Amino acid sequence: MLHVVHHPDYVFPATAPGPWLYDKYGLVMLALEERGVAMTIHRPDPMPRPWLEAVHDPEYVAQVLTQTVPAHKERRIGFAVTDRGARRAQLTPGGTWLAARLAMAHGHAANAAGGSHHALADTGAGYCVFNDLAIAAHRLIAEGDARRVMIVDLDVHQGDGTAALTAGRADIFTLSIHAERNFPARKARSSLDIGLPDGVEDDAYLALLAETLPRLLDDFAPDIILYQAGVDPHRDDRLGRLALSDAGLEARDRFVMRQARIRGIPLASTLGGGYGQDRMAVARRHAASMIALASENADQ
Repeated sequence: MLHVVHHPDYVFPATAPGPWLYDKYGLVMLALEERGVAMTIHRPDPMPRPWLEAVHDPEYVAQVLTQTVPAHKERRIGFAVTDRGARRAQLTPGGTWLAARLAMAHGHAANAAGGSHHALADTGAGYCVFNDLAIAAHRLIAEGDARRVMIVDLDVHQGDGTAALTAGRADIFTLSIHAERNFPARKARSSLDIGLPDGVEDDAYLALLAETLPRLLDDFAPDIILYQAGVDPHRDDRLGRLALSDAGLEARDRFVMRQARIRGIPLASTLGGGYGQDRMAVARRHAASMIALASENADQ
């Protein structure tokens, strides 16, 4: 059973072709239905403002919620923050937090949005408004649901915002495995960064993951994993520089879930990046990722 968090207000109307897939969140749900997967859909509430302000600058939070984000920040985000955008920006971290709570009950749950790992304290960036990963991790710890949170970021882009927002915290570990020459040009410092050269394929990627993740899980012993499961390491991704196949992405996701499951660690996944002109193809990659995680979680 796939437990998936989704809200109709995740979905924006389709716009002219571009790297930002405004309709991706709706297409992902269609792709899940297309596969006939057994799933329960959970609807998130907006993340309350105090939890946003616990991670982000209150002035920036106010700018987003009142749709008064300065033009230079909107350029950095990559789109104008409208009333719909502001609502989704508040729903998305609510969805990641809810997915984490559901994962604690079921082993795995997926937010069908989120993974906004470029958002910084006082601005968004790279199509990210609020950093749902950092916000959810902070709230889980502050409310006593977890003592230690590991954020495993396997998006093709470095999780610079997540690294910056959680820097210096002994209770949050950030792992980012990404294409070194990809965005952002100026990298932050995660707990562990592994920058890959262009063109890395399945075998090398999976070998590196196998060498790295089990050791980190054993050493840090998190109470929960927040997994940024971007599908942009795919060889056909428009903004990626790696060369994973469909089978490679599935093996990646199953390995991460298996390592969590055998240690009894719940895992909440977020959608992350995925870009291309064929929007349904991208949505199917995201759906396949969620299905692989749920399937591996069920194989107990």
